[in-house]
Amino acid sequence: MIDPKRSALMAKVKGKNTTPELKVRRALHACGGRFRLHRKDLPGRPDIVLPARKTALFVHGCFWHRHENCNMASTPKTRAEFWQAKFDANVARDKRNVADLEHLGWKVHVIWECQTKRPEDLSASLNTLLRELDD
Repeated sequence: MIDPKRSALMAKVKGKNTTPELKVRRALHACGGRFRLHRKDLPGRPDIVLPARKTALFVHGCFWHRHENCNMASTPKTRAEFWQAKFDANVARDKRNVADLEHLGWKVHVIWECQTKRPEDLSASLNTLLRELDD
């Protein structure tokens, strides 16, 4: 049986414009990166697209996308089979989207939610990414 409180809580989880995504967008803009959001014409509808650099960025939540060796990627104790199937499907979809984008000639980078916790580190890594893309 599904707990109505849990269901209501999970219904509030957003897919776009999440806090980690907004942090990445702010930091990327401050670094001089210009981008588009949620391009529907690309596989997986990347969170951030740098069209001039033909680069797609996904901002993944550690819990939902199973960031390996991250303490934020915990597994709920109840309904473990349900959650495992959901996580497995998410990871498989992520791999498929990355492969499809790369097949189309796009560079793909994943930024994990835990990487957005420290703004100075996030800015430094985005600066490095932009420099590498310009080379």
